[in-house]
Amino acid sequence: MADKLTRQAASDALPTWRFLLQRMHLTVQAPDVATAFDFVARVGAVAAPLGRQPDLDVRGTVVHLAVSTEPAGGVSDADIAVGRAVDSVVAEMGLTSQPGTLTVVEIAIDAMDIDAVRPFWDAVLGWDVIARDDVQDPLRLGPALWFQQMDEPRPQRNRIHLDVTVAHDEAPGRIERALAAGGHLVSDSRAPAFWILADPEGNEACVCTWQGRDPVPG
Repeated sequence: MADKLTRQAASDALPTWRFLLQRMHLTVQAPDVATAFDFVARVGAVAAPLGRQPDLDVRGTVVHLAVSTEPAGGVSDADIAVGRAVDSVVAEMGLTSQPGTLTVVEIAIDAMDIDAVRPFWDAVLGWDVIARDDVQDPLRLGPALWFQQMDEPRPQRNRIHLDVTVAHDEAPGRIERALAAGGHLVSDSRAPAFWILADPEGNEACVCTWQGRDPVPG
């Protein structure tokens, strides 16, 4: 398997893309639907010779792309090559990336016995268990579920919280808007990897970025 790049190296290599949850993401706004599908066709043409194909999602005039090295995610030099080829198409067509629109949601389930809980979610969703034992949609259309080990039962609180991963430069604004909407900061001790926020009733969401997660060079 190809060597994985650090999050910092991947982010630096594709400055118009954003690293979210082990993948590089790009969102492009086209002026009309025809241009959006023309862009998709051109992406296919430049990606095919490289032996890789980014995931593509077209919603009207908006095209979202993501590249990663399977099966467990992560970004390799081959993914960077695809990203740069796509960047050349974006430039040729006069399009621009819109990183502020990017959001990837994970669902975290706090559990005492993860091995007992995980099979239920795998069965009820009909997805695959891959990458850190997460339950993931093989088509990557739905949010992944991951399981956080609890040391003792917590019956007094909701045991499900949302992990909301955004572009690193979007996180401060996202947090500010959430606080202005009535939320409060539970903890920023692990920032900029993640901030824990809660709504007025205490239901929690972690705003997450790639930053602060790579090993510190020795």
